[in-house]
Amino acid sequence: MTPAQIETFFATLQAANPQPVTELEYTSVFELLAAVLLSAQATDVGVNKATRRLFPVAHTPQQILDLGLEGLESYIKTIGLYRSKAKHLMETCRILVERHGGQVPRTREALEALPGVGRKTANVVLNVAFGEPTMAVDTHIFRVGNRTGLAPGKTPLAVEQQLLRRIPARYLVDAHHWLILHGRYVCQARKPLCHQCAVSACCDFRPKTTG
Repeated sequence: MTPAQIETFFATLQAANPQPVTELEYTSVFELLAAVLLSAQATDVGVNKATRRLFPVAHTPQQILDLGLEGLESYIKTIGLYRSKAKHLMETCRILVERHGGQVPRTREALEALPGVGRKTANVVLNVAFGEPTMAVDTHIFRVGNRTGLAPGKTPLAVEQQLLRRIPARYLVDAHHWLILHGRYVCQARKPLCHQCAVSACCDFRPKTTG
């Protein structure tokens, strides 16, 4: 994908969705962190279903700790891998209370030191909560980056680095949302909806589907 095509690609996505947001539901930075932690290998819809029950009861690190492990598990047991996620979230809450005054830290190093928080989760929090131009490469973004020719790479980190290098600065803060939504609803894994795609003219993918 050429620089001119990249400009058209993001200008088109921006025009269609000027203020993209995550589909995870949250009302605080901590709730965002907890929701993203729970979303690994799970759908946003499934996570939201669980957190709609959890967050009204426990929406701070201390309140999560007060639930206890079994109490937390009872709220999130509909989410895949809920036992390990509950352990990670409990330990993360303990660290937040003991080392960060119950607040979510704003640095990548401190975020990635939290159990269950890898580079992708840290990138989501830095981007969504703090407005930093980071790129959280999930399966959707990895697929779109490679399939379209926007940012080819063999690993999520390679795609992330390519995206940060190639996307014009004015689009970077919102680019992660546009790419996730595009991969989730249009550039789907098994049957990309090329015939419905507003940016297909910019894309390297062949052959196109016809519906």
